[in-house]
Amino acid sequence: MNLSTWLMGLSLGLGVALVVSWLFARRPTLERRIAPFVRTAPDMRREGETLGGTPFPTVERLLAPVLRDGVRTVERWGASAQELRTRLRRAGSDLTVEQFRAQQVMWGIASLVLGVSLSILLALTRGSSPVALLALTVAFGAVGVIARDYVLSRSVTARESRMVAELPTVAELLALSVSAGEGALGALERVSRTTSGELAAEMRTTLAHARTGTPLTQSLQHLADRSRVPALRRFADGIATAVERGTPLAEVLRAQAQDVRADGRRALMEEGGKREIAMMVPVVFLILPVTVVFAVFPGLVAIQLGI
Repeated sequence: MNLSTWLMGLSLGLGVALVVSWLFARRPTLERRIAPFVRTAPDMRREGETLGGTPFPTVERLLAPVLRDGVRTVERWGASAQELRTRLRRAGSDLTVEQFRAQQVMWGIASLVLGVSLSILLALTRGSSPVALLALTVAFGAVGVIARDYVLSRSVTARESRMVAELPTVAELLALSVSAGEGALGALERVSRTTSGELAAEMRTTLAHARTGTPLTQSLQHLADRSRVPALRRFADGIATAVERGTPLAEVLRAQAQDVRADGRRALMEEGGKREIAMMVPVVFLILPVTVVFAVFPGLVAIQLGI
């Protein structure tokens, strides 16, 4: 196939796509027609800000219907809104569920454009099958959507790993403040004010809830619910139990710090064992065969030459 044939096929495909889009055009429903007359102003403003977060508001308004259709498609096949909201909270992100879905759609569109460009290049240079090129384009779009979800998962894992790494130091500082005579609330305020990091930010959020009238034990329970890290959950439950029953808080905090350090050493040993097993793959399949070849090859040559 030459270039003109591909251009004619591309034009035909675009024409069919335009006809299909005209047939399935979005017609305003009764609810959308009467909504501007019965909806309050804050609700109308919030609907316009649902997909916010890009530096190009004009382009965003033009693409808003397409993005909303894409968001509904991703919601149908992706995770639930509650699960996604929990993951965003665990990642420490300020994005809403709708904004994250819009980012997924944008990543998918970018990957789709890349897939179309690659398909056109392959069609012009190698004359690949149209079915294979179509599958490649669709796969690129799906990979873009999945990649944004993977980045969020990596952000959650990295943030929770930083929190676990900060936990022993924070627990020791809390134990030191309590031993100096401060209460649990005062110790939390001092440590959150003098330290930085992900755990300190979570502690400041917990203190903000406590200042609104929520009991400290319930605020600590919210801290445990916001994260699924077992060490942080034990940390929050230990402080809440010590505050409720009046047990020595400093001893509880020191024990928590020792437990987290022991878990860290155990995880490090497990990771070292896994790496050791993984190192056997290049040793067995690469280094050992080369060593055997170097050991056997001179003998084989000597036998062939009759030496």
